[in-house]
Amino acid sequence: MIKSIDIKNVATYDNSGVQFNDLKKVNFIYGANGCGKTTISNLLHDKSDPKFNNCTLTWQNALPLNVLVYNKEFRDRNFGKGKLNGVFTLGEATADQIKEIETKSEELKTIKADGIQKRETLDKQKGDKEKLENDFKETTWTKVYKKYENVFKEAYGSHQKEPFKNKLLQEFSSNNVQLETLESLKEKADTIFGEQPQRIDEISDISFERVLEIEGKEIWKKIIVGKADVDIAKLIQKLNINDWVNQGREYIEDTTCPFCQQETITDDFKKQLESFFDETYLNDIKVLKELKQEYNTITLNIINVLNGIEVNQRAFINRKLDIDKFSAYLKTLISQHTANSEYLNSKIKEPSRSIELISIKDQSDLITQLVKEANIEIKKHNSIVTNFATEKSNLIKSIWKFLVEEHKTDTTSFNNKKDGLEKGIANLEIQYKAKQDEYRKLDTEIKKLNKNVTSIQPTIDEINRILKSYGFLNFEIVPTKEDGFYQIQREDGTIAETTLSEGEITFITFLYYLQLTKGGISEEEVNNERILVIDDPISSLDSNVLFVVSTLIKDIIKNLKADIGNVKQLILLTHNVYFHKEVSFIDGRTKTCNKTFFWILRKNDKITNLQNFQMNNPIQSSYELLWQELKSSEVKSTLTVQNVMRRIIENYFKLLGKYGDDDLILKFGTKEEQEICRSLISWINDGSHSINDDLYIELQDRTIETYKKVFKDIFILTKHEGHYNMMMNITEETA
Repeated sequence: MIKSIDIKNVATYDNSGVQFNDLKKVNFIYGANGCGKTTISNLLHDKSDPKFNNCTLTWQNALPLNVLVYNKEFRDRNFGKGKLNGVFTLGEATADQIKEIETKSEELKTIKADGIQKRETLDKQKGDKEKLENDFKETTWTKVYKKYENVFKEAYGSHQKEPFKNKLLQEFSSNNVQLETLESLKEKADTIFGEQPQRIDEISDISFERVLEIEGKEIWKKIIVGKADVDIAKLIQKLNINDWVNQGREYIEDTTCPFCQQETITDDFKKQLESFFDETYLNDIKVLKELKQEYNTITLNIINVLNGIEVNQRAFINRKLDIDKFSAYLKTLISQHTANSEYLNSKIKEPSRSIELISIKDQSDLITQLVKEANIEIKKHNSIVTNFATEKSNLIKSIWKFLVEEHKTDTTSFNNKKDGLEKGIANLEIQYKAKQDEYRKLDTEIKKLNKNVTSIQPTIDEINRILKSYGFLNFEIVPTKEDGFYQIQREDGTIAETTLSEGEITFITFLYYLQLTKGGISEEEVNNERILVIDDPISSLDSNVLFVVSTLIKDIIKNLKADIGNVKQLILLTHNVYFHKEVSFIDGRTKTCNKTFFWILRKNDKITNLQNFQMNNPIQSSYELLWQELKSSEVKSTLTVQNVMRRIIENYFKLLGKYGDDDLILKFGTKEEQEICRSLISWINDGSHSINDDLYIELQDRTIETYKKVFKDIFILTKHEGHYNMMMNITEETA
């Protein structure tokens, strides 16, 4: 069955269009000419037409059925060619043959129903699997991808949900590398991801050995003084003026004393000074000066090198040296050197003083260790650079291993559920395929039986029988010389097709269509399930033929509602109110049926819109509207009540029943009752043909009720109480 029709952007349907939702077995669509009915029937006949690209049909169970459309185009397609395709139906089949076909056809329906059920279950299982995969996809995206996107994005490969999910599942089943910590992976990612890293030069080793050696010299503690056995020595040592005398000695040029500025310097004094400051003293002084010079030179060179390292390292984004510690250690080292320089200057100036230099060993060890650690990291970095492709591949594998392990519980649960669903789907697919094979095998058997017992002759006989039954005596359907075709022939044997009236062509076209609904163009199609679409079948027909067509369609509807035959759905479109009422009058005056749906198409401002009435028939005749007005509980004016009663009596008793006013009056037994009836008839005739002067006549509720009782009694006494009750919706329970 067709479940819904969405039609738009064609003919009178705009971009919004209209939607027929929840179509039933029987669907009545009423609409005036030009409102788009034929567009609907053409859509159902050939959805592939490009003009219907924006229209959609939704099928129950997603199983399209054969759609047989009757409209003006149907007549154009089938008539005017001189011959008609034959319609195969059951011919001279025996009761046993027909019974066998019917039995197998019912069995085929059961197999089809079982197949549909299995496919629905299969579709549900597939839907559950699809939902499971979508949910898992969203979970992996939020819990894994987004969580580490900032640090591991380059390792993901794909940045779309589906490929990422598939990659995670693949790695879950195959990744067996060693699990690393998140911190380790982040550190490696900083180096490897992004632009390809460049080699980093190692930091040169700094040797503090000679500096430390000079610092440890004993000479710094040695008290350097002159020779003790010289006469002047006792005085110098007593006064502790070794360093002062030695410094002054450099200023002796002649006999003038550099200390007292007197002419007291003799050659003997000079010799004593030279003897006091002997070669040993002078050598010690020389050593002091040389060591001081060497110490300052080496230390300053080291400091300059270290300053250069600090400057260079600060410029590196990817530096490995702990620059803050290095800078702090270097500042301490410089401070220590400055202090030692002061000590050395003091020792040179006063050799007799004992000094102890500040050892830079701790700072040199700290600096050396920092450089050593930095060089270890630099070597690792350079190793990565040398083997970049391999290192990057290994890192990506390690990252996926980490992601897999962190999401292991969810992935395991997903795989278990998915495996269960896939096993169920595989079993259902086997069962469904078996049903399909069983269906095809039985369908082939039925078609083979149909070939043996079908014929186009029963269609010829049935069409001719209906034609004669309804007074079409001057032509008939006969087989052509070519097997499998008909033609229309008059009694004298001439071909009648070109001389038929519009009404005759319409009627015979519809009869041909009805036979097509029972059979098929080929023997194989006889038992195929089908949907009927009938668009205005009474156009150009006489009023008496309208009843014939409506009766034939009502037979189809009755079988359809009872699920008899191969017709599974009917969509009937018409603009004729009377035909609509006649063809939809099937189950008495019952207004609702859950197998029937009513629709009205209207065109406003050249645009078609749709109104649905579900199970309630919105099309009513004038006669029904009169009764509806009469049974309304609202207070009515004089004119309304009188006019309604008069028109009902005229329509039912006078026009249809041939009753006169006197005939109705005489139905009452007593003279008093006859007078009341005569009063009613006079009252309703007067009220409906003239206007009462409300200044003098006031209608009372009691008067209305009295005359309504007499109105009802007319139906009772004429033995038409059933009609009254039916039109007033009075049942045995409400009577």
